[in-house]
Amino acid sequence: MSLPSAPRDATEAAALLNEAAATLLNTPGRQGSVVRLADQSRTTVSGDLHDHLINLARIVSAAQLDSPANHVVVQELIHGPQLTHGCDMSHRMLLRIAALVQAYPGQVHPLLGNHELAQLLRRGVSKGGGNSVEQFVSGLEMVFADEAQLVSDAIDTFIRAMPLALITAEGICCAHSMPEPRLMGRFDTEVLDRPLTDIDRDGPFGSAFLLTWGRGHDDESLDTLAEAWRVEGFVLGHVHVDMGIAARGRRAVILNSEDDYGVLVQLLPNQPFEAKGLKQAAVPLQSIAIPEGVFS
Repeated sequence: MSLPSAPRDATEAAALLNEAAATLLNTPGRQGSVVRLADQSRTTVSGDLHDHLINLARIVSAAQLDSPANHVVVQELIHGPQLTHGCDMSHRMLLRIAALVQAYPGQVHPLLGNHELAQLLRRGVSKGGGNSVEQFVSGLEMVFADEAQLVSDAIDTFIRAMPLALITAEGICCAHSMPEPRLMGRFDTEVLDRPLTDIDRDGPFGSAFLLTWGRGHDDESLDTLAEAWRVEGFVLGHVHVDMGIAARGRRAVILNSEDDYGVLVQLLPNQPFEAKGLKQAAVPLQSIAIPEGVFS
């Protein structure tokens, strides 16, 4: 399947984002800031994308969303390495994801990442080539000119609607990251059970901030979270790992999907969590044919 196009009309783009935000908030199984899948299903999970359009097309193709039982999890969508006249154009990735959310309601799950959170808070973050937040704003202004603020406000609404996590019927938690072990004492494990507040999103100690920015996970901290959330393991992003996937102790695997070494994993019905097994079953994105019409 080809990816949907990104509208260039500001009114159309803003309407799409606002409608997709409402769809995310009304996703079946949405409870507070988590989506809990009630039925056993095949869930395709990707790592950080950072505006890699071709890898997104591969992920969506592998997810086979024409079957209503299938789901796809995507994360860290914006702030890519390629600039156009010094502008970050990754708002187009958000628009394509919003269109997929509308085309396949309840099946497409963009998770809140630290780069989306940084964009929402207008706090500078970099992928190594300048302030990505400012470059993103410049991209909106280049495309939408005097109506850029209309689209920017709708993007904020869409980001606010993103869940922190998705938990499968088999008890596997997909999220962008988890809090650093040394900051677990400041983390509210009940954050998944309620809508996020501005305090949750704010750094350095808001619970959504801690979850999306955390590194250095260990078995002890993940055991604590697994017990609190009644899950068996975690599929995460955020940290770059060689060859696209790495196990983190007994409880977690970390994925990347933003480059030629990127991978996805597919969580299958009745499949228990096992970190080494998921690592071995990871699908290299380069092995998936690029669907026709990616740039339609």
